[in-house]
Amino acid sequence: MKRKELYNKVIEYFEVAMPVAETELDYSTPFDLLVAVILSAQCTDKRVNMVTPDLIARYPTAQEMAQAHPDEIYNYIKSVSYPNNKAKHLVGMAQKLCSDFGGEVPDTLEELTTLPGVGRKTANVILSVVWYKSAMAVDTHVFRVSHRIGLVPKRCTTPYSVEKELMKYLPQEVIPRAHHWLILHGRYMCTARSPKCDKCGLTAVCRERGKLKAEK
Repeated sequence: MKRKELYNKVIEYFEVAMPVAETELDYSTPFDLLVAVILSAQCTDKRVNMVTPDLIARYPTAQEMAQAHPDEIYNYIKSVSYPNNKAKHLVGMAQKLCSDFGGEVPDTLEELTTLPGVGRKTANVILSVVWYKSAMAVDTHVFRVSHRIGLVPKRCTTPYSVEKELMKYLPQEVIPRAHHWLILHGRYMCTARSPKCDKCGLTAVCRERGKLKAEK
C-alpha cells in the first residue's frame, strides 16, 4: 500500500472513530495550558490535572507567577515528576512572558521556544491547541503509533524526523486533530505494552499487525 493511501485510510478511520479529539489537560486560558503542558513532561495528564487547579488559582497570570519563588511553586507541584526543575521553569517562563511578550503566550514556534521549559514538542502543542495551527507535537505515543501503523519509515528515529514525515503527508486542515488522534490512540488502544489489537479498527492497514500475523 502506498504511503498516501495509508494516510487516507487512517484519516478516514479516525474521522469516524474519534470525531472529537482534544487535549485531556484541563485549562481555561493559553497561560493555563502552557503551565499544564510544561508540567506534563514525563507525567500523566491525570496527575497534572490534579495539581493545576490550586496552582492556577494562586497564580492565574504570568504577572503573578513571575513574582513567585520556585520554592512556592514547588509546594503546589511536588507530586508531579521533576518538581524542582519544573518549578524553576514555570517561574522563568512567566518572567520571560512578562519581559518579552507583555504577559501573553506567543503564537510562533520561534518565540515559544525561547521560554524556559518549552521545547519544540511543548511549543507545537500550544500552537496546535491554542492557536489551531498546523503543528505536530511528537510525544512517545505519537512516535510509537506512527511507527507501528507504518505512517513513518523505520529510518525516522527522532521525534523531529517523525514530525517532518507526518507533516509531509497529513493535510494541513487535519493536523491539529491528528495530533490528538495519535496520542489518544496510543494512550488507550495502541499501548506500549499489550496493545489492544483485537479491538483496533486499523489492524487491516497496520504494519506491525501485519508483521505479527506473518510470524504466526
